[in-house]
Amino acid sequence: MEKLINITLKVWRQRGPQEKGAFETHKLDGISTESSFLEMLDILNEKLVNEGKEPVVFDHDCREGICGMCSLYINGHPHGPDEDITTCQLHMRKFKDGETITVEPWRSAGFPVIRDLMVDRKAFDKIIQAGGYVNVNTGGIPDANAIPISKIDADEAMDSASCIGCGACVAACKNGSAMLFVSAKVSQLALLPQGRVEAARRAKAMVAKMDELGFGNCTNTQACEMECPKNISISNIARLNREFLKAKFKD
Repeated sequence: MEKLINITLKVWRQRGPQEKGAFETHKLDGISTESSFLEMLDILNEKLVNEGKEPVVFDHDCREGICGMCSLYINGHPHGPDEDITTCQLHMRKFKDGETITVEPWRSAGFPVIRDLMVDRKAFDKIIQAGGYVNVNTGGIPDANAIPISKIDADEAMDSASCIGCGACVAACKNGSAMLFVSAKVSQLALLPQGRVEAARRAKAMVAKMDELGFGNCTNTQACEMECPKNISISNIARLNREFLKAKFKD
């Protein structure tokens, strides 16, 4: 049942990657518990604009939990206190009347702040470009569709491919590691016969690019798996390690 709550927002404001940021405090009254977190931020921005102030910059697109752009760190959790969802799917019923809510951008050397709550996530695109693809001559459509793949492998590959690259794993990791993301992208191809031809080059190239871009090392705390909105398993990290070691042995 809908009800109205009053909240206090502590929102991170930062004019650019080289600027010093700080929290701003705003009070919002009469927020519907049926509104989404992003709708609440829309209300905040409308209030700020009416007061002649600059609105808070935050990233969003689909608002359907598909694109992963709504990357906010809320009360110490990537995407907020609810489980298995992105920020755009978080609703204000998860918060109490009178609660103070702290909103921050992702914190990682690999994701510099562009402005306020928006970060630059091009690092993930660069990792994909380094090796997250296949070159294969499949012939016609029937030939490509005739490659036998077991259901277990197909299901695992699809589970890995469900990663939306939002960066919650990096934000959750005390080291700012991108291992869960990279391992998911390696796994979705390593599990399939089409991805085996370039497997060695892919594992080395993507890990090297990840290290180059400033992401930290994995220390297996499992925080990434706990906060992932798509339930990507850390078993993928074990597979990435195996793929990487096999590639090094081939060298």
